[in-house]
Amino acid sequence: MKTILSNQMVNIPENVDMTLRGHTVIVKGPRGALWRDFNHVHIELSLLGNKKKRLRVDKWRGNRKELAAIRTLCGRGQSLIKGVTLGFCYEMRSACAHFLHQCDYLGEWFSVKIRNFLSEKYICRVWMRSGVACSVSQTQKDELILEGNDIELV
Repeated sequence: MKTILSNQMVNIPENVDMTLRGHTVIVKGPRGALWRDFNHVHIELSLLGNKKKRLRVDKWRGNRKELAAIRTLCGRGQSLIKGVTLGFCYEMRSACAHFLHQCDYLGEWFSVKIRNFLSEKYICRVWMRSGVACSVSQTQKDELILEGNDIELV
Protein backbone atom coordinates (compact mmCIF):
# COMPACT_ATOMS: atom_id res chain seq x y z
CA MET A 1 0.00 0.00 0.00
CA LYS A 2 1.31 3.44 -0.90
CA THR A 3 1.31 6.52 1.31
CA ILE A 4 0.07 9.63 -0.47
CA LEU A 5 2.54 12.11 1.08
CA SER A 6 5.30 11.68 3.61
CA ASN A 7 7.78 14.38 4.61
CA GLN A 8 10.40 15.35 7.16
CA MET A 9 12.19 18.57 8.08
CA VAL A 10 15.84 19.38 8.81
CA ASN A 11 16.60 22.58 10.73
CA ILE A 12 19.58 24.57 9.45
CA PRO A 13 21.69 26.57 11.97
CA GLU A 14 22.26 30.31 11.58
CA ASN A 15 25.94 30.06 10.60
CA VAL A 16 25.24 27.57 7.77
CA ASP A 17 23.97 28.37 4.26
CA MET A 18 22.26 25.64 2.24
CA THR A 19 21.35 25.91 -1.43
CA LEU A 20 19.56 23.52 -3.76
CA ARG A 21 20.19 22.97 -7.45
CA GLY A 22 17.78 20.28 -8.53
CA HIS A 23 18.65 17.28 -6.37
CA THR A 24 22.08 18.63 -5.44
CA VAL A 25 22.46 19.99 -1.90
CA ILE A 26 25.29 22.49 -1.29
CA VAL A 27 26.14 23.35 2.33
CA LYS A 28 28.53 26.18 3.26
CA GLY A 29 29.72 26.84 6.79
CA PRO A 30 32.66 28.06 8.88
CA ARG A 31 34.84 25.01 8.03
CA GLY A 32 34.22 25.03 4.27
CA ALA A 33 31.68 23.74 1.77
CA LEU A 34 30.30 20.26 1.03
CA TRP A 35 27.84 18.98 -1.55
CA ARG A 36 25.85 15.81 -2.23
CA ASP A 37 23.92 14.72 -5.30
CA PHE A 38 20.63 12.91 -4.64
CA ASN A 39 19.55 12.30 -8.25
CA HIS A 40 19.24 8.56 -7.63
CA VAL A 41 16.27 9.04 -5.27
CA HIS A 42 12.90 10.27 -6.55
CA ILE A 43 12.04 12.85 -3.90
CA GLU A 44 11.30 16.57 -3.66
CA LEU A 45 13.71 18.87 -1.82
CA SER A 46 12.73 22.41 -0.85
CA LEU A 47 13.94 25.17 1.47
CA LEU A 48 11.28 26.74 3.67
CA GLY A 49 10.99 29.92 5.72
CA ASN A 50 11.90 33.54 5.12
CA LYS A 51 15.60 32.91 5.69
CA LYS A 52 15.55 29.42 4.08
CA LYS A 53 16.57 27.75 7.35
CA ARG A 54 14.55 24.53 7.01
CA LEU A 55 15.02 21.75 4.49
CA ARG A 56 11.88 19.81 3.63
CA VAL A 57 12.12 16.34 2.10
CA ASP A 58 8.89 15.10 0.43
CA LYS A 59 8.00 11.73 -1.06
CA TRP A 60 4.71 11.34 -2.92
CA ARG A 61 3.05 7.93 -3.31
CA GLY A 62 5.86 5.87 -1.81
CA ASN A 63 5.85 2.34 -0.51
CA ARG A 64 7.62 1.28 2.68
CA LYS A 65 11.13 1.01 1.20
CA GLU A 66 10.86 4.32 -0.66
CA LEU A 67 9.68 6.09 2.50
CA ALA A 68 12.80 4.88 4.34
CA ALA A 69 14.86 7.03 1.95
CA ILE A 70 13.36 10.19 3.49
CA ARG A 71 14.99 9.62 6.87
CA THR A 72 18.23 8.57 5.16
CA LEU A 73 18.39 11.82 3.19
CA CYS A 74 17.62 13.86 6.31
CA GLY A 75 20.47 12.10 8.11
CA ARG A 76 22.83 12.78 5.21
CA GLY A 77 21.84 16.45 5.32
CA GLN A 78 22.47 16.62 9.05
CA SER A 79 25.91 15.05 8.61
CA LEU A 80 26.73 17.69 5.97
CA ILE A 81 25.73 20.41 8.44
CA LYS A 82 27.79 18.81 11.22
CA GLY A 83 30.78 18.50 8.89
CA VAL A 84 30.89 22.20 7.96
CA THR A 85 30.33 23.35 11.56
CA LEU A 86 32.21 20.88 13.80
CA GLY A 87 33.99 18.41 11.51
CA PHE A 88 34.62 14.72 12.11
CA CYS A 89 37.43 13.05 14.04
CA TYR A 90 38.25 9.34 13.90
CA GLU A 91 40.85 7.73 16.13
CA MET A 92 42.26 4.55 14.63
CA ARG A 93 44.49 2.15 16.53
CA SER A 94 46.94 -0.30 15.05
CA ALA A 95 46.65 -3.46 17.15
CA CYS A 96 48.22 -6.88 16.64
CA ALA A 97 47.49 -10.09 18.50
CA HIS A 98 49.58 -12.76 16.79
CA PHE A 99 51.32 -11.34 13.69
CA LEU A 100 53.48 -8.34 14.54
CA HIS A 101 53.26 -5.53 12.04
CA GLN A 102 54.84 -2.11 11.66
CA CYS A 103 53.29 1.14 10.46
CA ASP A 104 55.39 3.91 8.90
CA TYR A 105 53.93 7.34 8.32
CA LEU A 106 55.41 8.94 5.21
CA GLY A 107 56.00 12.53 4.23
CA GLU A 108 53.38 15.08 5.05
CA TRP A 109 50.78 12.46 5.98
CA PHE A 110 49.83 11.54 2.45
CA SER A 111 50.32 7.80 2.98
CA VAL A 112 50.79 5.09 5.59
CA LYS A 113 53.01 2.05 4.96
CA ILE A 114 52.10 -1.21 6.68
CA ARG A 115 54.79 -3.89 6.82
CA ASN A 116 54.35 -7.54 7.79
CA PHE A 117 50.54 -7.39 7.81
CA LEU A 118 49.38 -10.99 8.43
CA SER A 119 53.06 -11.93 7.88
CA GLU A 120 52.95 -10.98 4.19
CA LYS A 121 56.09 -9.83 2.41
CA TYR A 122 54.08 -7.28 0.44
CA ILE A 123 54.28 -3.71 1.79
CA CYS A 124 50.80 -2.25 1.86
CA ARG A 125 50.53 1.51 1.23
CA VAL A 126 47.35 3.39 2.09
CA TRP A 127 46.95 6.85 0.58
CA MET A 128 45.05 9.49 2.53
CA ARG A 129 42.19 11.21 0.74
CA SER A 130 42.35 14.92 0.01
CA GLY A 131 40.68 16.98 2.72
CA VAL A 132 41.66 14.57 5.51
CA ALA A 133 44.29 15.64 8.05
CA CYS A 134 46.24 12.77 9.59
CA SER A 135 48.34 12.94 12.77
CA VAL A 136 49.85 10.62 15.37
CA SER A 137 48.38 10.65 18.87
CA GLN A 138 50.76 11.88 21.57
CA THR A 139 48.93 10.10 24.39
CA GLN A 140 48.33 6.63 22.92
CA LYS A 141 50.85 4.32 21.23
CA ASP A 142 50.13 3.26 17.61
CA GLU A 143 47.10 5.53 17.24
CA LEU A 144 46.31 7.64 14.19
CA ILE A 145 43.93 10.61 14.32
CA LEU A 146 42.01 11.39 11.11
CA GLU A 147 40.16 14.72 10.91
CA GLY A 148 38.12 16.28 8.14
CA ASN A 149 34.81 17.80 7.10
CA ASP A 150 33.41 14.96 4.99
CA ILE A 151 32.33 11.86 6.91
CA GLU A 152 32.75 9.66 3.81
CA LEU A 153 36.40 10.64 3.42
CA VAL A 154 37.28 10.36 7.11
